[in-house]
Amino acid sequence: MNPGITEPGDRVVTWLDGTHWKLRDVEAVKGDGEWRMEQQLANSYVLLAVTKGHGRLIVDRKEGRLRQDSAYVCSPGQTFGAASDSAEGLSLFLFRFDLYRETEQDEEQLRFEKERGLFWVQDEIPMVPAAQMITLCDVVSRHWQSGEETGRPRARLAFRELIYGVMKNVGLSARKDSEAAIRRTKDYMERHFNESLSIEQLARMAGVSPKYYVELFKKTYGSSAIDYLTELRMTRAKQLMAGSNVRLRDIAQQVGYSDEFYLSRKFKQEVGVSPTVYMKNRSRKVAAYSSAIIGQLVALRMLPYAAPLHPKWTAYYYETYRNDIPVHLSAYRNNMDWETNIDTLRKARPDVILSRTGLDEEEQDKLKQIAPLVQVPWAEKNWREQLQFTAEFFGASKEAELWLREYDRKVESVREQIAREAGDDTVLILRIYKDECHVFSNRSMREVLYGDLQVKPACPVGRTVLNEPITLDRLAEIDADRLLLLVRQEPESLAHAKRLSGAPAWQDLKAVRKHRVHRIPSDPWHEYSATAHDRIVDAALHLFSDNCPK
Repeated sequence: MNPGITEPGDRVVTWLDGTHWKLRDVEAVKGDGEWRMEQQLANSYVLLAVTKGHGRLIVDRKEGRLRQDSAYVCSPGQTFGAASDSAEGLSLFLFRFDLYRETEQDEEQLRFEKERGLFWVQDEIPMVPAAQMITLCDVVSRHWQSGEETGRPRARLAFRELIYGVMKNVGLSARKDSEAAIRRTKDYMERHFNESLSIEQLARMAGVSPKYYVELFKKTYGSSAIDYLTELRMTRAKQLMAGSNVRLRDIAQQVGYSDEFYLSRKFKQEVGVSPTVYMKNRSRKVAAYSSAIIGQLVALRMLPYAAPLHPKWTAYYYETYRNDIPVHLSAYRNNMDWETNIDTLRKARPDVILSRTGLDEEEQDKLKQIAPLVQVPWAEKNWREQLQFTAEFFGASKEAELWLREYDRKVESVREQIAREAGDDTVLILRIYKDECHVFSNRSMREVLYGDLQVKPACPVGRTVLNEPITLDRLAEIDADRLLLLVRQEPESLAHAKRLSGAPAWQDLKAVRKHRVHRIPSDPWHEYSATAHDRIVDAALHLFSDNCPK
């Protein structure tokens, strides 16, 4: 060992010294090939240990791969979600835990640490030896769930051993030359996509043959290296096209293509329209100030220049349009970061800002200083009127009429199919928030599910948002045929949902006995817009189909 070089194992010993752990929860997940974990907020550290299969992991806005016999760490305050992309499914353990560290002032006093930077591992960690580490995961989970008096203390002891074993392997991933080299070439592409790059060149950088490079990149990232390079170039081209007085020849050179003719052919092949049409559609820089505004613009075949995007809070728009919308505003918890968004918009200099009514005066004044502010009446008009209002402003009333006509045709067809599948079944929507269960209904649910689709509510929903606490006894009295379960994606609510599902009174509910309990995500059910409602119609058809997974 070279003097001055700290090996991973040495660093773990140093780091663990003075560190105390508190295991908060353990969850064993076994999903099929279509399994998906909705993006959720981490209130503690989370260790994900994959024991079978592979898939995708998104932490905040960063997407990576999940691989068998590997571990990953998420810090407090981050959001994370995962999905399987293998036919055999995905099995993993989620360990939620807190860290405590001894203060320098008093060795007897412990200070609760929750800073992101405390846990210094950010990359994939191989679990070596795999069999031993997987056994430890199972031991922790088994003791935690045992219900025995000594079960949880034993689980916490085994978890400390697991953490030590995992952390001891930090650095092994970087020592696996081929995989580390593949990651380096991906990083290189992201920095040098505007240069002439070839598979042969990238393979030489990775120190492997071109054939092996192609296979390993596809296996690691789910797409070919050339497709990934093209995606990087198209994303940058779209960003440049959003500017004013740009020439296609200059854009081609800036994204790595020899001339504008090749860029035009490639762009139309990848995007579906020519650069000329795309730039015409993007000539007016519109800032959408909420997810619902994005939903109205998308229905009119318009994409905003700036919009709130995040894999948790605006999941659909982030997944679908993040490469097409140049300026990403914060979507954190319903525009809580509005002051940061004001600064971002000031730098982006949009031509117009669209928002909902109801902003406070200070926020409105600051937005008006950046660009003309158009406020869509939210409480006063329903979503159809809001769509028509937005369309009139942009001279797109015909597009709104065509969209609504197509929507109504779809609703009529889906309504008939649901009636055949569900008959006179009554439906109750429940929302689980922290340690309470509520009967719930918002505008979208009332107007689309109960209104357009004529699904029969198990109790009156009224004309305003319904969010009333309910007991298991009252649920039994209502006796709904089907339950739609909306669980807030944070640990306390998820834990309560888990406890509730195991309660005898819950198990005795008619909907539970008949396997008619359906989990629904907040997206699109919480959004009041044309695009969200079109997606709710699709989701409802799936929910009421006999083959819908419960």
